[in-house]
Amino acid sequence: MSDPEIYPRDLRGFGQHPPDPRWPDDARIAVSIVLNYEEGGESCILHDDSHSESVLTDIGADPLPDARNLNVESLFEYGSRVGFWEIMRVLRERGVDSTVYAVGMALERNPEAAAAIAESGLEVACHGHRWIDYQDIPEAVERADMRRNIEVITRLIGRRPVGWYTGRPGLNTRRLVVETGGFLYDSDAYNDDLPYWTRVGRTDHLIVPYSFDTNDSRLQRGGDFATGEDFFIYCRDAFDWLYQSGCKGRPRMMTVGLHGRIIGRPGRLGALARLLDHIQGHDGVWLCSRERIARHWIAQHPASVATNTVPGR
Repeated sequence: MSDPEIYPRDLRGFGQHPPDPRWPDDARIAVSIVLNYEEGGESCILHDDSHSESVLTDIGADPLPDARNLNVESLFEYGSRVGFWEIMRVLRERGVDSTVYAVGMALERNPEAAAAIAESGLEVACHGHRWIDYQDIPEAVERADMRRNIEVITRLIGRRPVGWYTGRPGLNTRRLVVETGGFLYDSDAYNDDLPYWTRVGRTDHLIVPYSFDTNDSRLQRGGDFATGEDFFIYCRDAFDWLYQSGCKGRPRMMTVGLHGRIIGRPGRLGALARLLDHIQGHDGVWLCSRERIARHWIAQHPASVATNTVPGR
């Protein structure tokens, strides 16, 4: 069962000998800050869905069949009305180059937010046309949603997205990303602290792993973070460990995931500000977009010489 054609998972990765990423200016760590823009694309009967949203809310609600959940809708609205703007302000004040994961339908419903993202110059990656679980979505529907997501971002932001992250992908998702073409990478993986290549059909495809542990989603009801301080301490410790690894000649990558309706709350924003100040207080840190990480990896570690390219899902 070790044949990857039979068992299409890579449990080995780089093993004991990860490559030197050779980050720009010999940085000891690359840090990717990601702001998820999802509000307005979640499950809702107003969007022709069969139930209300139940994921990543402060009230831990079950989905209501054929009904609106006004509390959940209102909690999501905080993210687009207030939290998004607060996070963008924190990032702008500190000059943090970052990536926005944009849900197409959500972006269309808030032209002012789309204009602000476009003006910021931040990378905008696809986060699906809908913020839903694509596990059981028909392939034709997922393909159409993928193309729609690309079209919306290109039209509203003014440049074509080169990154993809569904978040709740199905078995067809990565193949559809490759077949659609035009992407440098996708981030529907949580299995490494470095980018790596995989094979999709006959195509080499780059993965820039994302993170659920250094992610503000753990602050939601039912999560294991109770306060912004919990988020700060965990992310600070992760950064410090990876930074020291870089000091010892083993540079890595770190991702921090953010949401307007979560870390964008007044009781949590201070933790984000303290974390960014801590990160920027160190020398040898490359704070950058995921697109820049992908382009760097492609240049420094092309697929033709990669040592861990295995069939992908």
